[in-house]
Amino acid sequence: MIVDSHHHLWDLSKLDYGWMPPGDNVLKRNYLPTDLEPLLHNNGVSATVLVQAHESVEEADWLLDLFHANDFIAGVVAWVDLTSPDVGEVLDRLIARAGLVGIRHGAEHDPDPEWLTRDDSIRGLRKVAARGLAYDVLTRPHQLWQIPLLAKKVPDLRMVVDHISKPAIATGDMEPWATDIARVADLPGVYCKISGMVTEADHSEWTPDDLKPYVEHVLDIFGPGRVMFGSDWPVSLLAAEYHEVLAAALEAAGRLSPEDTIRLLGGNTIDLYGLDVSS
Repeated sequence: MIVDSHHHLWDLSKLDYGWMPPGDNVLKRNYLPTDLEPLLHNNGVSATVLVQAHESVEEADWLLDLFHANDFIAGVVAWVDLTSPDVGEVLDRLIARAGLVGIRHGAEHDPDPEWLTRDDSIRGLRKVAARGLAYDVLTRPHQLWQIPLLAKKVPDLRMVVDHISKPAIATGDMEPWATDIARVADLPGVYCKISGMVTEADHSEWTPDDLKPYVEHVLDIFGPGRVMFGSDWPVSLLAAEYHEVLAAALEAAGRLSPEDTIRLLGGNTIDLYGLDVSS
């Protein structure tokens, strides 16, 4: 079973996604379950994790609506205001709807570059951990040093680093990303998504060989039991089609045992998020 650990959906008539690149581009249209489902079928993907793309509880409710209406969506990673005094009540309301498996905040573009280690952020993340939800860590390489501090303050928080923390693949630079993410990998409860790489490479000229050093490093430091494939569709369309992203991830990963391939393509995602994919 292949489980896509990371994709998005959006409806531009509902919300304004200000992070999208300016001008006319492939992202400036609606992407709904009916657009994704044929791609999943064609690539043998059985289930997915739907991840927030807008920082609002309004979107969180919409994503949970999609979870209940589409069998292939196995779980939702939503946004809530983790610094709000009533974050616990908001989490409980969303959990009661069923389908919520994780929370994400865009630390990479937050006005406070040290958002992850603020007292009010830590307080909210402790409420996430207390409810058994995972936390998707969306960072740039210069923020990786904060993750060990966060793990120390919230030791029972299950975390996954999105998009291998977006190293400079287009220029081929490995450091200081390689050293800093290795320190993150030393934390036993932290996973890493092999996702979002093609959009950090040269959009028109990238090859799987460009991704290979980064994927090999992540596999080496996290091990095959803590990495997971994610398409980052439809953001990935800026550089590649769905089947190209999946094929590139597998090629960059190199020769894995059948057991490790199963872990990468679904098993670890099921474990981290506690997904029910039995149906």
